[in-house]
Amino acid sequence: MSLFEQILAARGLIGARREIFLHPDYEARHDPFLLPDMAKAVERLVRAHDDQEHITIYGDYDIDGLTATTVLLESFEAFGFGRVDAFIPNRFVEGYGLTVDAVERIAATGSTLIVTVDCGSLSEAEIRRASQLGVDVIVTDHHNVAPVQPPAIAVINPKRSDHSYPFIDLAGVGVAFKLVQALQTRLTGLADGQEKWLLDLVALGTVCDVVTLVDENRANVYWGLKVLAKGRRPGLKALMAVAAVEPQKVNARSLGFGLGPRMNASGRLETAQYSLDMLRATDPMDALEKAQRLDAFNKARRLDQDKIFKEALLQAEQYRDLPVLVVSSPGWNHGIVGIVAAKLLERYKKPSYVLEEMGSEAKGSARSYGNFSAADAIRASDDLITKGGGHTLAAGVTLPTANIEPFRQRVNEFYRAQKLVNQESLLIPKADVVIEDLGEITESLIDQLATLEPFGHGNPEPILRATNLIVANVRRMGAEAQHLKLDLQDKRGSHMQFMAFSAPEHFFVEPGEHIHILFQPTINEWQGRRTVEGRLLHLERD
Repeated sequence: MSLFEQILAARGLIGARREIFLHPDYEARHDPFLLPDMAKAVERLVRAHDDQEHITIYGDYDIDGLTATTVLLESFEAFGFGRVDAFIPNRFVEGYGLTVDAVERIAATGSTLIVTVDCGSLSEAEIRRASQLGVDVIVTDHHNVAPVQPPAIAVINPKRSDHSYPFIDLAGVGVAFKLVQALQTRLTGLADGQEKWLLDLVALGTVCDVVTLVDENRANVYWGLKVLAKGRRPGLKALMAVAAVEPQKVNARSLGFGLGPRMNASGRLETAQYSLDMLRATDPMDALEKAQRLDAFNKARRLDQDKIFKEALLQAEQYRDLPVLVVSSPGWNHGIVGIVAAKLLERYKKPSYVLEEMGSEAKGSARSYGNFSAADAIRASDDLITKGGGHTLAAGVTLPTANIEPFRQRVNEFYRAQKLVNQESLLIPKADVVIEDLGEITESLIDQLATLEPFGHGNPEPILRATNLIVANVRRMGAEAQHLKLDLQDKRGSHMQFMAFSAPEHFFVEPGEHIHILFQPTINEWQGRRTVEGRLLHLERD
């Protein structure tokens, strides 16, 4: 059995499952009317269409919300809705989700229907206020739901338990796209099949929101990448240009590490409206100007992030004996601290909360891993915080600045009470297969592995384990010698190069040592030469 077939077998991709996975069928999509309240939403929107009501799409400032907003704006325009606006909340003004103030401002514009994307499932008070003002609300969302749904016309959310839709892990943009498919059964203007041109947006939001890339998500991203490669949307074509992403080589990694950070940067620093404007741009030169502005935001974000991270490291050293890190300071932009929390987690292998102190109030984000829930720890601190919540691995919190130290004590008490063991081992990647011959890692194999794209949550890039390798050469690179290149030899005498950027200290081995590694095969292209290399993920000494 070839190495590629071994990897497929290790993932259970054999027989019919193999073919379905390698060749996702867009036409196998699920019936949108199996989603809860979809029929109610369609009826209300058909009436709004017939009466040409003023509609507001209420988005979110992350990429999932921005792409979902654009999907609905473009499709509603095609369907012939005449008066449709978008409202993108500002992280520093409204914060996440629906707010009463925003609802009141929308009502004042004469809008009689709000359609949320990527938010709204827990917005009971805000939806009640809308109703008082004569504004109906349709919720499209994919976040956690309440036991009792808010009083909206419809709450379309696959996380609800009262439906028979077969796939619950759609991104927010995926749910919005299902609404478009449902509307195609009742309205003209977007012919069956033409909705596929929206899949570039669906792919971008789905990958960047880190939902599982299986089932309908996999098909949407698989075909969305093909739409992206055609470069029909001026904004995304321009963004790929400034991010140095070649359209014909675009993949999920390009979205997550190239396009995504640039789009998120505007909302982290000022307003995500800039990113929505880029997505909506129709003139190529205007699109390029907007993409360049996002690129500038991203560079500023990285500088700010690096500064915060260095300061956070100094604080983290004071608390490195605690199982959970909580660090804070004035001037740490709370739109960026979530990224810093992720970097602290990577450095210290500890759940991390990073907060911006804003006078008497502090706001920030947490990142966790393994079996420690960042959100549950926040809920265990209800008496100390103003508000907070999220998911197991990522959460947000607002609290009085005076309560930061008690909060630090509480989350650490919560961690100890869980009696968790061997958590760091959960950070070690899991190998698909073990190899003995580095000579099996060829350009042909890497081409075969590319057929497993799109990679992401639920379908990670294949990881290989190689044992009993001899270190032939070690090379440090970078301004601070922080990057590493290893020349490794197997017992058959085959050599291969391995790279680790910002490598942890224990990666810096000496020539002649025997090691075991986990890695991902890659192609390095430099000055017209293509060589097979490995992206080093984990290293163990003999």
